[in-house]
Amino acid sequence: MVWTWRYEKADGTLVTPAGGQEEFPGQGDAESWIGESWKQLVEDGVDNAVLLDDDRVIYSMSLHEG
Repeated sequence: MVWTWRYEKADGTLVTPAGGQEEFPGQGDAESWIGESWKQLVEDGVDNAVLLDDDRVIYSMSLHEG
């Protein structure tokens, strides 16, 4: 299993952040990373992050506070 994040604009358009695509060995690692990196992702134009386990969507979340 490979855990990744897919990054999107509010309209669903895919965004490739400056750092590229990260891969994680587990869900906890992916969630820890997004917790540390979400502000930079927002600066890179990301509105939503979708957690993927291989190609299976686990959940989607907004990166905007509120």
